[in-house]
Amino acid sequence: MQRPGTTLLVIDDDDKVRHSIAIHLEQCGFEVLQASTARDGLALMARQRPALVLCDLQIEDACMSGIDLLTRIGEQGPETPAIVISANGVMSEVVQALRQGASDYLIRPQDDLEVLEHAVRRSLDRARLRNENQRIRERLEQANLELENHLRELRDDQAAGRQVQLNMLPATPWSSGEFLFEHRIIPSLYLSGDFVDYFRISDTQLGFYLADVSGHGASSAFVTVLLKFMTTRLLYEQRKVQEQGPIAFRPSDVMDHINRSLISCRLGKHVTMLGGVIDEQRQTLTYSIGGHLPLPILVADGKARYLQGKGRPVGLFDDAEYENHEIALPRRFSLTLCSDGVLDCVAGTTLKEKEDNLPLLVEQAGGDLSRLMALLGMAEAKVMPDDISVLLLSRNPE
Repeated sequence: MQRPGTTLLVIDDDDKVRHSIAIHLEQCGFEVLQASTARDGLALMARQRPALVLCDLQIEDACMSGIDLLTRIGEQGPETPAIVISANGVMSEVVQALRQGASDYLIRPQDDLEVLEHAVRRSLDRARLRNENQRIRERLEQANLELENHLRELRDDQAAGRQVQLNMLPATPWSSGEFLFEHRIIPSLYLSGDFVDYFRISDTQLGFYLADVSGHGASSAFVTVLLKFMTTRLLYEQRKVQEQGPIAFRPSDVMDHINRSLISCRLGKHVTMLGGVIDEQRQTLTYSIGGHLPLPILVADGKARYLQGKGRPVGLFDDAEYENHEIALPRRFSLTLCSDGVLDCVAGTTLKEKEDNLPLLVEQAGGDLSRLMALLGMAEAKVMPDDISVLLLSRNPE
C-alpha cells in the first residue's frame, strides 16, 4: 500500500494521455500534479517537490526538448526519480535518457496501466532505498568523524598523560653517594600501571619503591600519580617534624598510609608494592612487601637470592598490616626489583619454574640493567601482554 500523501508530477503535452495516467495513479493512492508544458512542469516541481516525475520525452515545447527537460529535472531535484515516456522505442533515445538519470523508460501507448503503476512503485522504492542509504552513509560519516575526533582527543590525552608520567619518574641512571639507581618501564598500553621511584630522604637515608597497579591504561596510570603525590607529601610532613638527622620514614608506615588513602578514595584499584630505605650510617636496608611477586633479588659475591617477606596488597584490606625487614648491606651488591610482568619473559612452563629461573638471569646480568633486559628478551621495544618494570640499585665501591 502506497504511503498517503505521496505526490507525483506528470508532464505531458497530450491531454488525453496525461489525464489517463493521472486518473489511474490517483486510483492507486497517489496525489498527482499535471503540467502540459516543460516550463509549467518545472515550476510545479519547484513549488510542490513531488516524490517522482513522469515526463514525455517527445514533448513539444519551444523552450526545451524532452532530454533538456530531463536534464533540468535532474538539476532541480537530484534525488527525485524521473520516468520518461516515449512514443517510440528508439534505442539511442533510451540510452541517452538513462544516461541523463532517468530511473525507468516506458513506451506508449500504455494499454496496461498496471505496468506504469509497477514502474512508479519500483522507482519510488529504489529512490527511497537510495535516500535511506545516503542518510545511513551520512550518519556513518558523521559517526566516523566524531570517532576520529574522540580518538584524536584520546591520543592527545594519552600523550599528555604519558608526558606527566614520564616527568614523575626519576632520572635513570641516578647516583647518590656510593649507590647507583636505574630503572626501565615498558607499558603494555600507552600509559603504564607500573611505577618506580627513588630519592634521598635525609643526609644518611635513601628511599625507593616499585609499584604495580591493578589493571592497565589510564585509570591505573592515574593511581601512579596518586602514589607519587602520597609518598612525596608523607616525606614532606616527616621532614617538617624532623628537620635534622635521620627521618622516621619506615617502609611499613608508607604502605599503611597508601593503603588507607587508596581505600578511602574508592577508586576500585589496588597496588602491589616493594619499598625500602637504605641507612648509609648503619649500612642496612629496611624493606617492606605489599603483596608483591616476584620478591626482591639480592646479588652478593656472585650469588643471587630472593629476600624473604610477605604482606597483603595495598588498597584492598582495612586491617592490612605491613612488616619491616632489615638486612645488613654487603660491601658490593645489587638489588633487583621487578613487576610480575617480567615473569612473562622468563623461560618455564609453570610459575614456580619462572620464579626459579629469574634469579639465574639476574645473577648472569651481574648488576648490569641493559644486559638483564637483553637476557629477558626486552633489549628492543616490543608490545608486551603486561606492564613491565625493573628497578636496579647497586653499590660497587672502588
